[in-house]
Amino acid sequence: MSVLILISTFAIWSSVFSLGKMALEVSPPLFLTAVRMLVAGSLILGFLAWRKRSAFKITGKQLLSLGVLAIFSIYLTNAFEFWGLKHMTAAKTCFFYSFTPFFSALLSYLHFGEKMNGKKWLGMAIGFAGFIPVLAAQKGSEELLSSLAFVSWPELAVIGASICSGYGWILLRLLVKNQSIPILMVNGSSMLIGGLLALAHSLLVDTWTPIPIASGNLGAFAQGLLIMIFISNILCYNLYGLLLKRFTATFLSFMGLLFPIFASFNSWLFLGEPFSPTILFSTGIVSIGLWLFYSAELRQGYIRKETETATSSGP
Repeated sequence: MSVLILISTFAIWSSVFSLGKMALEVSPPLFLTAVRMLVAGSLILGFLAWRKRSAFKITGKQLLSLGVLAIFSIYLTNAFEFWGLKHMTAAKTCFFYSFTPFFSALLSYLHFGEKMNGKKWLGMAIGFAGFIPVLAAQKGSEELLSSLAFVSWPELAVIGASICSGYGWILLRLLVKNQSIPILMVNGSSMLIGGLLALAHSLLVDTWTPIPIASGNLGAFAQGLLIMIFISNILCYNLYGLLLKRFTATFLSFMGLLFPIFASFNSWLFLGEPFSPTILFSTGIVSIGLWLFYSAELRQGYIRKETETATSSGP
């Protein structure tokens, strides 16, 4: 059941690429990041204040940790990602963003001592190869594959986003597991802090006349923004945080290899782009890689068994 919830989370989350691409047509990346995070963070913290005010009692050390999380997981990740997405296709953005498992594996080794054995590397390699056919079927894929030897600034930005994202999930796991801060508090406060940083940056570089949204598109921007906030910030961020209690950051990041496949389907659904049968073929390949990696993590003891989880959580 946990694996099904995990796959569903990534399937829903991948729609943000298509929604973000549409939103970026009428708004700059930093302003989009700022408004999205400020609104989402305020909603989460408002709900938490209503239900559990005791969650706001945090130490100075915890507040510092939340600030570092906000810088990497919210501000830098989203600023780099959306700036790159503005100048690249969604498929190409997914491709470079999918380097996250490799950075996460290294960071997990440094933070948690998680070992990478041959079976896990094989699983990652198969999973990585599995989504390449989907990218090859995308419009402009020839340009994508031929440009790998030369990395542009937008490509570097998305690679930077994947590094910051991988480190952000490591920090999130440390906060949730080691410092016992409620996941809603972690996500809400980091989004609010990250949103304020993005807003300050937007005020410095964007053109505010009076706000940096294309004339006549405020309603469409607001509608798309609310959908993005619900899917990504409210639903998926918090589901991901809960899943970190069962799965390792490396495995969850590796699941991000499914993003290009799901993003292709969402592009067909939301943008009317052709849907290719190649997606089904790639899904089968990626599933094999995921199974190899998951079984290795289970054997190493990094993933708790369902029975252990049920016993520890109580009735």
